[in-house]
Amino acid sequence: MNELHQVVSIIALTMGVAWASGINLYAAILVLGILGSGGYMTLPPGLEIVMHPLVLVAAGFMYLVEFFADKTPGVDSSWDALHTFIRIPAAAALAAAAVGDVHPAASLAAALVGGGLATGVHLTKAGSRILINASPEPFSNWAASLSEDVAVVAGLWAALYHPWVFLILLIIFIALMAWLLPKIWRGVRIVFQTLVDVLRGKPKHSPPRLPPGGSTGHLDERRS
Repeated sequence: MNELHQVVSIIALTMGVAWASGINLYAAILVLGILGSGGYMTLPPGLEIVMHPLVLVAAGFMYLVEFFADKTPGVDSSWDALHTFIRIPAAAALAAAAVGDVHPAASLAAALVGGGLATGVHLTKAGSRILINASPEPFSNWAASLSEDVAVVAGLWAALYHPWVFLILLIIFIALMAWLLPKIWRGVRIVFQTLVDVLRGKPKHSPPRLPPGGSTGHLDERRS
């Protein structure tokens, strides 16, 4: 039973850091570093580097930058686009480090699964932000961003101290994400198409073409 709990804890931590990194990489590193250096948890050897003061300062600084960028309409989507090339590989590396001193195949498997999970989470976040930016007011951006910050802290806390609960919630989240993601990106496609049409000066609804000889020619024929 002890071994089972240990395995579940490792899986929860591995998937937890990948999931959190897909939302806010810097917050995830900062939370892990503070908990580890404060003695609230024992990090695997591969993750001990996040406790280094230099890493904590860098993560803290970048979190502050992201805190404001993520709450500014338009800037948040640009930030997400840039971080497609940062969050996903970083999440894969953190997931591989979280499994500890194991066979290289296990580390590679953790990196692949963690990177895949972070990709789905990142795309869900980035796509939903584009849809939110379609509304003119900034309050929805602030609410979404603050909710994501809280989710990262709460999710990592659950992964560390309640691994079974976290894994159950993660399964529910993945199922919801699989259902929601196609709908989000369908909406994103509509937003971009509308924007392109506006830039080209194209009307939203093209007027119906009238038949030769007037608008009621076919109607008159049907009535007769």
